Amino acid sequence: MDFQFIKFIHVLLAIVAVGFNASYGIWLARSSTATQATQSHVLRTIKFLDDRFANPAYGLLLITGLLMAFSAGIPFSRLWLAAAIGLWLVLVFVGLGIYTPTLRDQIRVLESEGPGSEE
Repeated sequence: MDFQFIKFIHVLLAIVAVGFNASYGIWLARSSTATQATQSHVLRTIKFLDDRFANPAYGLLLITGLLMAFSAGIPFSRLWLAAAIGLWLVLVFVGLGIYTPTLRDQIRVLESEGPGSEE
């Protein structure tokens, strides 16, 4: 595959992934004074966007990044490449291990106890 095309897809995926993640704060701030039904809808929408767009884009970022490194003959011993892969692994751990379960719990608590819950 053409290196420039892979790079274009890689950058596009980064924009999609980070862009969706950056929008979550706006969604949450706008719904903070809304009804419980609206807050529930917003949290479920964020979960949908995260599961269907942001997280798959992060997965494809790794694939396109590795494709670019292989096609350009860049060794994995390069510090910047090793650091990028390490950062990706940290982000996957935080996203799938901490953020996603927390979001799931927020939806559960909001729907079972309401927005005034201590949890």
